[in-house]
Amino acid sequence: MSDDNKENPERITVLAKDFTPAAMEFHRRNMSAKGYRMEGQIVPRKFMMIEGMGEPKSLFEGEAFYAVTFVRKSADE
Repeated sequence: MSDDNKENPERITVLAKDFTPAAMEFHRRNMSAKGYRMEGQIVPRKFMMIEGMGEPKSLFEGEAFYAVTFVRKSADE
């Protein structure tokens, strides 16, 4: 594993239109047994993409989605 991967744990972010499916994903996919923990709060967010030095553009037509991020630390941490 590279030094960069040791400093930056693997992250998976799941988006959902409603709170409950986002909240249940941790249990549904048994993320704890896979070494993940939930990071932060599950809150609705709007997403934007920036390419180069241009202006950010809305993703998903500006619709807000609930986002939950799961973090898995490396085995040696």
